[in-house]
Amino acid sequence: MKYNFIKKAISLLLFVGLTSFSFAQTYWQQRVEYTMDIDFNVDNHQFTGTQTLKYFNNSPDTLDKVFYHLYFNAFQPGSMMDTRSRTIEDPDGRVRDRISKLDDSEIGYHKIKSLTQDNKDVIYKIEGTVLEVKLAEPVLPGSATVLNMNFQSQVPIQIRRSGRDNAEGIDYSMAQWYPKMAEYDDRGWHAHPYVGREFYAPYGEFEVNITIDKKYVIAATGILQNPNEIGYGYEDEGVSVKREGESLTWKFKAEKVHDFVWAADPDYTHKTAMVNGGPELHFFYQEGAKTKAWDKLPEATVKAFEFIEENYGEYPYPHYSVIQGGDGGMEYPMATLITGERSFGSLLGVTVHEALHSWYQGVLGFNESYYSWMDEGFTSYVQDEAIAYVRGDQENPQKGNYLSYTLLTQSGKEEPMSTHSDFFTTNYAYGRSAYTKGAITLAQMNYLVGKKTTLRAQKKFYNQWRFKHPDANDWIRVFEKESGLELDWYLDFWTNHTHTIDYAIGSVSEADGNTTVTLERKGNMPMPMDVYVTFADGSKKIFYAPLVIMRGEKENETDLERVVLPDWPWTHPTYQFTIDSPINEISSIVIDESGYMADVNRANNIWEKE
Repeated sequence: MKYNFIKKAISLLLFVGLTSFSFAQTYWQQRVEYTMDIDFNVDNHQFTGTQTLKYFNNSPDTLDKVFYHLYFNAFQPGSMMDTRSRTIEDPDGRVRDRISKLDDSEIGYHKIKSLTQDNKDVIYKIEGTVLEVKLAEPVLPGSATVLNMNFQSQVPIQIRRSGRDNAEGIDYSMAQWYPKMAEYDDRGWHAHPYVGREFYAPYGEFEVNITIDKKYVIAATGILQNPNEIGYGYEDEGVSVKREGESLTWKFKAEKVHDFVWAADPDYTHKTAMVNGGPELHFFYQEGAKTKAWDKLPEATVKAFEFIEENYGEYPYPHYSVIQGGDGGMEYPMATLITGERSFGSLLGVTVHEALHSWYQGVLGFNESYYSWMDEGFTSYVQDEAIAYVRGDQENPQKGNYLSYTLLTQSGKEEPMSTHSDFFTTNYAYGRSAYTKGAITLAQMNYLVGKKTTLRAQKKFYNQWRFKHPDANDWIRVFEKESGLELDWYLDFWTNHTHTIDYAIGSVSEADGNTTVTLERKGNMPMPMDVYVTFADGSKKIFYAPLVIMRGEKENETDLERVVLPDWPWTHPTYQFTIDSPINEISSIVIDESGYMADVNRANNIWEKE
């Protein structure tokens, strides 16, 4: 009897212990340390590289394989990117059928010459843009392994993001240019083939040494470690630098980044500007008649950085570089590649947008394939806020996003925001979903929880999740805690469906000296109601009907008197409330005067006394 009691007690303790462990999983993420030496031949646009990669398995899983991205392999006739571009309904105008027409000297490629794990040969094969590696020894949880690689690569003609000889004459735009370890997280490996969309990779450190013809100037991620050896930045100070041979080695180091970009051109002009308290901004471009707008760019960019840091969080790196190159605008850690022959307005817009990706990708590291709307959307939202500040605009800077979104809902092309970036049926649907509807995801929070709460919550989200790869649930939980409201319904309706918001004032009638207003939910997505009533004497009140599923109400951030009405159950298509005034004392009734609710038909939001 005593034995059975002890046995049961032990079993209970084991159960409690195991249960506690299963419900107490701690946050983890993988980590990488790259050391790369690159020998670049500008005559044939090829380079050889050695890569030492220390990979830290911080997951609870044993790994017997790893995956690398080989992005340059996309620029070959018949690749997945090529085929996708030639078969999608609305191909990217920069790509179209151009890859299919590349000859052997114009394609891109990565050839793996050797690969070992802790000095042991591994089995590997290349499948398009992915290198599949079966490890010689499993990598246990909490341990690390070292992978050594020798590779040879050819830079493709500039088509999409990376390449040589871009349309503005920049020699090399070196983005996604090296064999890059794929991300492994709690959802497993993310070794998606490259068909032209987004990226996701582990954080770590990069030491990159690039040997190239000495006539070239290099701009890159990270901090240049040997400016005095190559004379870069010292010529104007009268320093005598001895340059031997035909080439120079540029040495860069970057910490807490998930990628490394560089660009090279013999005709770069380099200018700097300092943000108050840092960082130092660097601008690399070809001076000429078509790049006059760059003269005004440093001052405006400093102003934008100061606004963003004050309102949305501190930029954590000492440098940021704006580099002419690429095929439009594309963000990378501590740098961006942008085409530079633009008007000042266009140049400022693309610069601020790509710089903001340092916050909403560089520092937060979203899985862009699944959360492109967080990456592009949050960036687009804050871009509009920052540009409005720089220009001194007073109107709602998000108006354009709301108009663009309404057009999307009318197009018949909309797909759920939760769609994997590569799997959208059209480029139009992807772009409007990621940039436009993504921006409204955050903008609409001004309506749901209030502007002050939104600003506090967005900054808190950034500070809390820096360098941790947050997802949509992590984001909405910060807003829930800051507002005291339940908001998971918003995330579900808005991101997993294409339901639209359409509320109307159905009728306004009078009885016994009171006015009864009937509201109608015509769209499939529910929202709380801010109804503004303006009286004949010019006074105004807000009648606020929260949703039942919010479990609370937002703060009243206005100076107006607000009447909090009973909750509106989302299942009910109509809702009535009473105004303690006769109808002839009311001038107008308006649903959402702020314009922050994404109502697709605002014409039925207004009642005015005839």
